[in-house]
Amino acid sequence: MRKLMQQAQQMQEEMAAQQEELAAQTFEGTAGGGVVTATVTGSGSLVSVEIDPEVIDPEDPEMLGDLIVAATNQALAAANEAAQAGMGGIAGGLDLGGLLG
Repeated sequence: MRKLMQQAQQMQEEMAAQQEELAAQTFEGTAGGGVVTATVTGSGSLVSVEIDPEVIDPEDPEMLGDLIVAATNQALAAANEAAQAGMGGIAGGLDLGGLLG
């Protein structure tokens, strides 16, 4: 039981370190062939949106909104993928010693 508690503590520390590292990273997503670029942090905060002025059409603001949403979602998906990849290896080392069957 003591070994299990130590493993759980170590796993918790590794997860906290992984989350901190991920939060410091930035991820980009693009839309419209690169005319809109969104940058987010690993913690999911939108940092910036860059828009090519040529794509701004006063007659079609919905298109620009859609491009911004698509670029942001792509960046968030990249951040989520990195989080899943980083966290996946942490729990793999936990030895439950037959606790689950």
